[in-house]
Amino acid sequence: MSTEHVLANPAEVRTLSARWYQLVIGIVCMMAISSPQYVWTLFTGPLTEKLGVSLAQVQVTFSLLIILQTFFSPVQGYLVDRFGIRTLVGLGCSLSGLSWVLSSQASSLGMLYLTYGVIGGLGTGIVYVGIVGLMVRWFPDRRGLAAGAVAAGYGMGAMVTTFPISNSLKTAGMETTLLTFGLALGVVGLLASRFLRQPPTSMSSGDAALVAAQTVADTSPKVMLKTPVFWLMFLMFTLMSTSGLMVTSQMASFAKDFGMTTVMVMGMAALPLAMTIDRICNGLTRPLFGWISDRYGRENTMALAFLFEGIAMTLWLWTSDNPVLFVLLSGVVFLGWGEIFSLFPSTLTDTFGTRHATTNYGFLYMAQGIGAIFGGPVAALLHQYTDSWYPVFAVAICFDIVTALLAFFVLKRMRANWIARHAL
Repeated sequence: MSTEHVLANPAEVRTLSARWYQLVIGIVCMMAISSPQYVWTLFTGPLTEKLGVSLAQVQVTFSLLIILQTFFSPVQGYLVDRFGIRTLVGLGCSLSGLSWVLSSQASSLGMLYLTYGVIGGLGTGIVYVGIVGLMVRWFPDRRGLAAGAVAAGYGMGAMVTTFPISNSLKTAGMETTLLTFGLALGVVGLLASRFLRQPPTSMSSGDAALVAAQTVADTSPKVMLKTPVFWLMFLMFTLMSTSGLMVTSQMASFAKDFGMTTVMVMGMAALPLAMTIDRICNGLTRPLFGWISDRYGRENTMALAFLFEGIAMTLWLWTSDNPVLFVLLSGVVFLGWGEIFSLFPSTLTDTFGTRHATTNYGFLYMAQGIGAIFGGPVAALLHQYTDSWYPVFAVAICFDIVTALLAFFVLKRMRANWIARHAL
């Protein structure tokens, strides 16, 4: 029986209603900052042509975006706790939109790196870490689902903008596209952030049922960083992040090499259609696998999802010359990858408690930055050196399979031992 069915206290009902409202607002904020990462691949061609540089040089921008989004996330998490969720998330959404506005005027690689990469990365990082940390506090009984839902907002937000941005690039040009969409997304995120708030610091007796899921003592970041179980999760997150970002950041490039940028599927251009389906699958997988992990265990779900991702990527590579299968299997690949953004934060909070959840996840989220380095310019250089995408895909597939095995055979045992020693 679900928690809602057994609670009757009026204060508790208000808390339950408020948390679903907060979830919706959090999703809107995440959607507002998703385009800089997930439509980046549409800008790589116009940027290399405008600036007269190589793809590997342009891809450094993407890595900076992810690195600044992730490597500063512990500080960003601390600032959210220190100055308030509304202030920091509003600032983050504004910086994210401003990064596109300023990028529209960039005339050199240095300016592109500073505007799109650094400013955009800092802005999106504040919002991402702040919203995920907020939701695992509002939903202690459904952490996987809640973290997955807001992560879905980040993964699916670009679904709304992919075709409009693609069309705008053709009709209005890159500069106008960046300016227009930067202003629109920044304003939407800023307005939504005004309605966020933290959960009650002291629960009523009725609300106590909501925190029954808290079974471990709260662990500070300083202590957490000394534990092997954290570093195992960090390694696994890095491997899966690298695998997924190899696809996200390079998709337009290998689609061109596979001949998919000039073909139509069901009357639509194959690449933007694939990217739209990807956004849907990348979003749906996060609450889906989060919900599955709430019911059947974090590590079991990780093993299933990561192995599924490796198989899907293998099939995608084997059928890369078929336009219909290229579009459909691209969605299947993202269905097997995006769930890392619900499984890892919920697993981390289950292991180390809720008190320091935002800052703790900030440290784990730094693994995404390392993945951006290997998934962006390093993958581009590997392709440039070998003149083939097969080695790039081979590395990504191996990472998926290795991480699935680590989840089931290593993490499961290590985390069980930790929880047994630190149970409340």
